[in-house]
Amino acid sequence: MFQMKYFGISFVVWASSFIGLVHGQGSWELLVTNAGIASMHTAVTHYGTVIFLDRTDIGPSQINLPNGRCRDDPSDLTSTHDCTAHSVLFTPGSNSIRPLYIATDTWCSSGQFFANGMLVQTGGDFDGNRKVRYFTPCPSDGTCDWVEATDQGLQQGRWYASNQILPDGSRQIIVGGRDVFTTEFIPANGQGTTNLPFLQQTNDAQNDNYYPFVHLIPDGNLFIFANRDSILYNYLTNTVVRTYPAIPGEPRNYPSAGSSVMLPLMASDGFSTAEIVVCGGAQFGAFQNPSTFPLASQTCGRITATDTSATWAMETMPTARTMGDMVLLPNGDVLIINGAQNGCSGWGNAKNPTLSPVLYLSTAAAGQRFSTLTATTIPRVYHSTANLLPDARVLVAGSNTHQFYTFSGDFPTELRVEAFSPDYLSSANSNLRPNVLGSSTSPITYNSVFTISFSIPNEPQGNVEVNLISSPYTTHSFSQGLRLLKLSVSQQVSSAGNGLYQVTATAPPNNVVAPSAYYMLFIVNQGIPSPAVWVQISS
Repeated sequence: MFQMKYFGISFVVWASSFIGLVHGQGSWELLVTNAGIASMHTAVTHYGTVIFLDRTDIGPSQINLPNGRCRDDPSDLTSTHDCTAHSVLFTPGSNSIRPLYIATDTWCSSGQFFANGMLVQTGGDFDGNRKVRYFTPCPSDGTCDWVEATDQGLQQGRWYASNQILPDGSRQIIVGGRDVFTTEFIPANGQGTTNLPFLQQTNDAQNDNYYPFVHLIPDGNLFIFANRDSILYNYLTNTVVRTYPAIPGEPRNYPSAGSSVMLPLMASDGFSTAEIVVCGGAQFGAFQNPSTFPLASQTCGRITATDTSATWAMETMPTARTMGDMVLLPNGDVLIINGAQNGCSGWGNAKNPTLSPVLYLSTAAAGQRFSTLTATTIPRVYHSTANLLPDARVLVAGSNTHQFYTFSGDFPTELRVEAFSPDYLSSANSNLRPNVLGSSTSPITYNSVFTISFSIPNEPQGNVEVNLISSPYTTHSFSQGLRLLKLSVSQQVSSAGNGLYQVTATAPPNNVVAPSAYYMLFIVNQGIPSPAVWVQISS
């Protein structure tokens, strides 16, 4: 089904709050000076609110739990009686912060949204190693909070694992973790863990297979990347369908901490082609010899996972980068943001922060894809995040290079929250920016046709796009579950009078191409996206 929701979030920002504004290269805005926690894990809900999560085993944060509530945990190594929050709910627009209650340690955990919009959050360290937690979103003025499962939870402890939503949206697969070479499902539905030898084969001396990059591709298989290797995996039969060549260069997964996205799936080819991009990483040995701070990887590899003879095409980024985040933008380009130029992940293991984001033009020719954008003034290194907001800005949070909250040294614990506005949000493009008003059709199923109404200051010239983007769970340089679909537009723009226009598109064909979930729907005019409306797609 296809349902639309509308939220009154203001997109107005003041020019005086921008730093380093350079026309054509984007701009930065400081949203919050103290979010109370440094967000290690970030996810945007279908109400447009944002969940921030940190680990619990760090002693007091900088924001108290409400109403005198405290967390008593005799197994906590730092603070058995803690009255501060380690998760908060952030509301863009008002920039308000509401503390949330999380009971067990979510350090380096994983997660993803179910089809109904509930965030399932799995694993962690210490008493959180086998825990499952749930967050059912509500409007920003609601009282929703974390609920921890009362049963045993996971079948194996999962620390540094990756989750991927499966087609029907009611189940996820969890892949790997620290010294765990299996997969399992949540919910398990009576199914046990499954050995995946690939995870052990990629486990080098410094464990460069944590947080494997997992992408559900349109043929229903999983593309799984760990260290420098990748496979096409049929999770239903526990079969390796294909083994790809090793990516040239350095290790790419944690602790070397490259990043990965699946490029937009296109209706123009029947959603049949899946291209994977992996960027950045660290020199082997950087984690074992952290005081040497070797130069990080400066390369990106691109591979067509659906090609039976796929090989990696390599490119060079403008700067070396480890601990970067890759964010799919509404127009299909990729933002590479955060990280450092030397070292790798870990407490104090990096220096020379990469303050300038890079734009990767996914449809440009090789050699013409990268451009350097406006720099921030705030380093975002270990334990930082970047997520697309419905207003098409990119929310940037976190960074803590210390075991505890430490507000001294070269890279103190970072509690500030910023937003980066790509150039498509500049005032020079305001006359091209659509504003979605709604749909003229009833809810629809997969492969059905629907019409979207929108307004725009200037009449659209040429074709517009209707694009869907999922909301991922972002942590440790990888956005779990992120995908973008460019839909088929069967009837281009028609005028509805009074400055209003309509466009008719076709929903994704099935739940393998677009797993049942909430998506942000953007109208894109000449590369300029509208603010999104949330749509829910289900069987």
